[in-house]
Amino acid sequence: MTKIAVFVDVQNIYYTTKQAYGRSFNYRKFWQQLQLRGDISYAYAYAIDKKDDQQIKFQDALRHIGFEVKLKPFIQRADGSAKGDWDVGITIDVLTLAAEVDTVVLLSGDGDFDLLLQAVYKQHGVDTVVYSVPGLTAQSLQQSCALWRPIEADLLL
Repeated sequence: MTKIAVFVDVQNIYYTTKQAYGRSFNYRKFWQQLQLRGDISYAYAYAIDKKDDQQIKFQDALRHIGFEVKLKPFIQRADGSAKGDWDVGITIDVLTLAAEVDTVVLLSGDGDFDLLLQAVYKQHGVDTVVYSVPGLTAQSLQQSCALWRPIEADLLL
């Protein structure tokens, strides 16, 4: 059976589905679809911890589905801007686990991950699949994966 590792850039998926559709991503349906393709050996959801009740409920729901939720503190800078992304953490985890699976699935439209997917394929020969929102996904990311799956109505709440 195909061994799958899933890596979710929660902020990216949240904001792009809201922007494009005004709706939220359906993680349960996504999980069910992936289970039909193989064994989900690893599943990580990377989020920012704002200590917000609604976010805590969402994170608990992700855990219930089967994701390990990794949290990074939300940082508010003195100038009012905010910081909090998981690009390096996701990259490290993908590189660490790629040799142990047959397929790496990334949920993000962030073009910063294009070189990562190319490296994973070259070094480990694993299939790379990206799920992201059409029109809000870097072309370089779409071109760097073996399969690009657009997030459309069937994967929304």
